[in-house]
Amino acid sequence: MHFKFLLCLLFTSTVLFSQTAGELIKAGDDLYNQLKEEEALVKYKSAISLAPPSINLLVKVTEICLSAGGRQTDKNLKKRWSDQTFQYARQAWKADSNNVQSCYIMAAACGRMTEIETDKKKIVAYVRDIKMYADRGLRINPNYGKINFIEGKWHYEMVTLNWAKRLAVKALYGGLPDGNIDSCIYYFEKCRQQDIYYVYNFLMLAKAYKENNNPTKTVDVLNKLLKLPVSCLDDKVYKEEAKKMLEDAN
Repeated sequence: MHFKFLLCLLFTSTVLFSQTAGELIKAGDDLYNQLKEEEALVKYKSAISLAPPSINLLVKVTEICLSAGGRQTDKNLKKRWSDQTFQYARQAWKADSNNVQSCYIMAAACGRMTEIETDKKKIVAYVRDIKMYADRGLRINPNYGKINFIEGKWHYEMVTLNWAKRLAVKALYGGLPDGNIDSCIYYFEKCRQQDIYYVYNFLMLAKAYKENNNPTKTVDVLNKLLKLPVSCLDDKVYKEEAKKMLEDAN
């Protein structure tokens, strides 16, 4: 009887446990949809502490950390957010390294680490890892929008790297594959087909067309970007940048 009671108690506790995590996620989603990202993050972190998180939740938490970290002007705060970003991305990767979302978020986290790292060897290692995770993700699911975005962004940044970084890449690793602006545009366009509301992709696609000396397509993409809905705090920033690019183009 005592054993059955304990089993019943364990079952009831597990149900309540899961419900509580689910309720926290629901509350986080409601806050996120109101663009209250950091408040949503608190709910999501609480849910993660209560039950094993899904890849989707880990990716969302990592994206919020990426977003919040990108807005920091204080170096210490930026590093703290970047460390959190990498921590949650690694958690997603360890949970399922054959999931395209895990590949995407690890590549995105490595990209952020290139912004705060000062050691040249580590910077180049992160640049190499971005490509590795992106390529792996494309092999798993070539039609996942954000993995195409990461691949396109890698090409864009390799094309636009300053000479100091180019030389560091060549010196430390014997070079990486050259960035290619046509490949960059190809992957951004593929992302646009799969993720039609991804504002950041539109902005980077416009920049790629500008880099490729195609003002007509640059303006067309920027105009389409400005009609997209705002789905996260960063979208407001991207739209302001797009407006500035349009003003400069006219």
